[in-house]
Amino acid sequence: MMAAELKRLVDTVRYYWVNYAVKSFKFDEFRRGLEWFAAAQCPGCLSGGGAPCENRKCVQEKKLESCLLCLEYLTCARTEYQREWYPFVVENYERVKQVGFQKHLEKEEQRARAGVSLMGHLERRCCKIVKLEDQ
Repeated sequence: MMAAELKRLVDTVRYYWVNYAVKSFKFDEFRRGLEWFAAAQCPGCLSGGGAPCENRKCVQEKKLESCLLCLEYLTCARTEYQREWYPFVVENYERVKQVGFQKHLEKEEQRARAGVSLMGHLERRCCKIVKLEDQ
């Protein structure tokens, strides 16, 4: 989803000029990489999922709508990546237990319409601020 948005931005603003301005930057390769990431994004289990995935297979075998409805969610090896990289999913799991899955989805849809995204979390986790010293 983020790669598709970045691809759209790059195409809209027509950044291909960078290819000529910065010789070490290969814009065409960058653009192909964005296309690959945009196509590789999993739309999530509720939207039919992407490539075959162990999480979706497990959810289907257990006849659940989501991993968040599974009693083994907090200890399952399949959801370890999500719990590690997106610790708020543990809060989501607890919320689903309290209010139910549909109410949780409604709240998440409201947050998405309000512009809340994963970017803030990912920026805090993966990016660091570099302070340039005055010269």
